[in-house]
Parts: sequence; structure tokens; C-alpha cells
Amino acid sequence: MKKLMILGAGIYQVPLIKTAKRLGIYTIAVSIKGNYPGFALADKVYFEDTTDFETVTRIARQENIDGIVTAGTDVAVITIGKVCDELGLCGLSYEAAKIASNKMLMKTEYEKLGVRTARFRKVSFSDGDIKAACKELNFPLIFKAVDTSGSRGIVVVPAEKDIDGASDIVKGATKLDYFIIEEFITGTEFGAQAFVKDGKVQFCLPHGDYVYKGDTGVPIGHFAPYELDANIIEDTEKQLKGAVEAMKLNNCAINADFILSEDNKVYVLELGGRSGATCLAELVSLYYGFDYYEKIIKVALGEDVSFESDEKNANASHLIMSDKTGVIKNQEYTPDDERVVDVQFDYNIGDSVRKFNIGPDRIGHIITVGKTLEEAKEVLDNAMKNIVLEIEE
Repeated sequence: MKKLMILGAGIYQVPLIKTAKRLGIYTIAVSIKGNYPGFALADKVYFEDTTDFETVTRIARQENIDGIVTAGTDVAVITIGKVCDELGLCGLSYEAAKIASNKMLMKTEYEKLGVRTARFRKVSFSDGDIKAACKELNFPLIFKAVDTSGSRGIVVVPAEKDIDGASDIVKGATKLDYFIIEEFITGTEFGAQAFVKDGKVQFCLPHGDYVYKGDTGVPIGHFAPYELDANIIEDTEKQLKGAVEAMKLNNCAINADFILSEDNKVYVLELGGRSGATCLAELVSLYYGFDYYEKIIKVALGEDVSFESDEKNANASHLIMSDKTGVIKNQEYTPDDERVVDVQFDYNIGDSVRKFNIGPDRIGHIITVGKTLEEAKEVLDNAMKNIVLEIEE
């Protein structure tokens, strides 16, 4: 029986664990202690920090694993790269993982290879005059922690008067002594899921995003297909391939963020060397008609995998969220439409939940399909109205 190590045991790693077990693969979950649903599902659990690549590598060698994966989180990617290099497993390299895990390295590599991206500057917190660095760029700006995911430590800075407060927020979210400032490109943000295998991008699926407007934009749902002109799709694929080459990504899923500027040019915001969160792996599965989790796992195990598909199925998804912090008193959804393919509640009645601000504050999700995108969206809207959620403060 093959052994698969899965980094993380949270809601976005549960489908990996379930899929691997269905395929008859022995699953080993690695995560810090916590109320994570994957612990009850995995065959074996190690309570370790997924960013501690030396410890995880030692365990991987001890367990003689055949593959290592994660989903929906960037923090574990660098450890995957280290384990793949040390054990000769199929997956992204440690060098690629380091670039994917640090926005500063990422953007530097983009600049070297001519990948279209926003102008930026590296700034140290110890720098006595952050405002001077800002003057080299055009407002509005974005301050970004380079070692975070899930929209943490990312703040839009409209004007010079907002600099001090923004830098304080970033400093509280990063473990590093520096961050990056980049120009805010006016346009429309969109994402794409992709996979690179044996040096070749297997597919590039642009998707639209539902966004929660908090301190910064937080994705709370997605839909496909995302209608773009043929020339923009071509530009998106060109920039994606350039970014993949710049980051040296290979044999891994890709979560990409782009922005289409007002002059119809596609800029790369960033790429992650893993599948996206917020139902994005499910979006790929539904759109192409194959089990994306299964393909991610099989590539990690070094198996031959085809991503060919003639299907293009419209689908949409949205997080279930609370507008206040409190205890769940009631939650339910009565199925009344077969086009609602999944409704999931992450918590039980009596559990405490947080008011939504960032992705991990989710308390569930809902996924729908339709013959057209408009139909999938309409079904989603109706289903969201039928969800009963009572939170007592």
C-alpha cells in the first residue's frame, strides 16, 4: 500500500484525505494540534508544525512515504519542496517552493524574465522613512507581507496619510523584518487554476471571484467559466507560463491571481504552488468532469496522469459566513434542487464561530451547477437564501 503524507488537517485538506483513502492509499496527516477534522479521518497523525521542514522530512523518511501534498494553503508548500528534494519524490522543488512562499522572491523572478507585474519596492520595518520609498511609486499602493496567505497582511493604501497604519497591520502579520510595496493596478481581478506536469502547463482555467470587501478583498466564492476575449485568454496563458518558468514550478497544482488592467493587459499578482482554497479544486473537478483531487494525488505519487477533457460544466460556489461572533444555535439547509451539488457546514450546533473577516472565518460552503453560468449563479443565489443560520452573541 502506498503512503501519502498530507500537510494540514483542516477543511481544505479533508478532501485529499478522503480521496486518498478511497483510492486505497495509506494517509499520514501532519498538523499542529487543534480542532481539525482531518485528524479523525487519516490513518496516522503527527502533531507537528507543517512549516518545520526538518522535522517533517525526518518523519517522511521514517515513514518511507511515496508522496506528499497539501491543498488550500501556502504555508506548507516550502516543506513539500524540501521533502520532495530530500526523498526524490514527484513535486515542486525546494527552490521553487521558496520562491512560491515569498512574494519578494516571486516578483523579483517575474521582473527578471519579463513577466508583466506591478512595480514594487522592498521596504524594511527598520527603515526610518517608509514614505520615501512610497514616493518612488504611484498611489494608490498595496502593502504586502511576503510570507503570508489567505489575504493576511495585505492592505490597500490610498494616500500618504494611510502609510503608518498600514505598515503596522503588515508588521503584525509577518515573521520577517521587511515587506513589499507595490502599485495598485486599476482593473478587474480574476483568478485561474492550473497544473504543471513534466514542465508543461496541462490546463489554465480562469475563474471569476465573489469578493468580501474588508480590510482588503477576500475571495468568498468563485465561478466558471469566466468570460474573457480570446486575446485576453491568450495573454493570461502567456503570463501564466512565464510566471511558471520564472518560479521554476513543476509537478504541482497552481493557484494564480491576475488583474486585467483598464488597457486590457493581464498582470500577474502572484502564483501559489498548490490548489486554491474556497472550493477551487471542486470548481476544476466540476468544470472538466474529472476528480481533481485524485489527479493531484496521483501526480504526487509519480503516476502517469492525463488532464484531457472535453467537458466544460458551468458551476459556482460561495462560503457560508456569519456577520457576528457567537455560538451556533441553528443551521440547516433543506435540499430542494439537484443542481445544488454540495452544502457543507464546518461546525456543529453549539460551536463558537467568528464574524467573517478573512478566509479561515468561514463556517461552510455551497456549490451549484447549471447548463449555463447564469443558471448556476441563479441556483446559488436561491440556495443561499434557503440556508438557515442562527448565531447567538
